[in-house]
Amino acid sequence: MIAETADSGTSGRIRLDKWLWAARFYRTRSLSAQAIDAGQVRVDGERVKAAHPIRAGMRVSVRKQALTWSVDVVGVAQRRGSATDAAALYRETADSAALREKTTAEQKAARAQAQALPAGRPTKRDRRRLEDFLNEP
Repeated sequence: MIAETADSGTSGRIRLDKWLWAARFYRTRSLSAQAIDAGQVRVDGERVKAAHPIRAGMRVSVRKQALTWSVDVVGVAQRRGSATDAAALYRETADSAALREKTTAEQKAARAQAQALPAGRPTKRDRRRLEDFLNEP
């Protein structure tokens, strides 16, 4: 496994942007650095810079669009590995997982409702039906 815990012989610290990339929250390190600079990533509740060192035991909050992950850092990795290796680097809090599930369900319901609405402009037939409906006593 690529993940190294803070108890191993290595330093057990890594840059925040590199950790976010290795944990597969962002596809590139530059995207993770941009998110950090925009304030979408916080460490222990505070805004930090991309070079901030991350160690096991820290809490990282990542906001992407409407979803927010609140995770506890379990390990660090010097290289980006597979998705299973990346999942071993953090543990999501129960509150975060529940809130994310709720938000995802709301988004699905909104998408389903939006698909039920007619798309585009009404046709001449639709316009005439609407006028007839509105003109009824």
